[in-house]
Amino acid sequence: MPNRFPGTITQDWDTVVLHKSKPKAQDLRDPKAVNQALRSGGQIQTVKKSDAGANKKPAATTVNARKLDEAAEPAALERVPVEVRQAIQKARIEKKMSQAELAKQINELPRVVQEYENGKAIPNQAVLAKMEKVLGVKIRGKIHK
Repeated sequence: MPNRFPGTITQDWDTVVLHKSKPKAQDLRDPKAVNQALRSGGQIQTVKKSDAGANKKPAATTVNARKLDEAAEPAALERVPVEVRQAIQKARIEKKMSQAELAKQINELPRVVQEYENGKAIPNQAVLAKMEKVLGVKIRGKIHK
């Protein structure tokens, strides 16, 4: 059988070095990695958080936030006036509708109509416009600011 390779066959071994990728920050915070570093004597970086271990927030910030809230916004939000409530109720009864029927026609929840008639709702011009259209009564001009 003829020899395919002329001469002697030698193996050329080159050294190959494999490097591990650096661990990610999230992996370094893993409790297992921290415990292993403690056991092996590796470096561990600790950072103290400002309120670590305390269940209380500084009193100065809450006082300032409360003052800011009181200064920026009125104490009570504007509710539906009595004239508007009565106009909605009167027009709905004249059309012989229930609150649920009115709500269905204006594409709102029955609770919304109920809140408007009880005076608990904060006036929304879009909802009032839908009510005006269905009931055929002018409602929005009765809101006094």
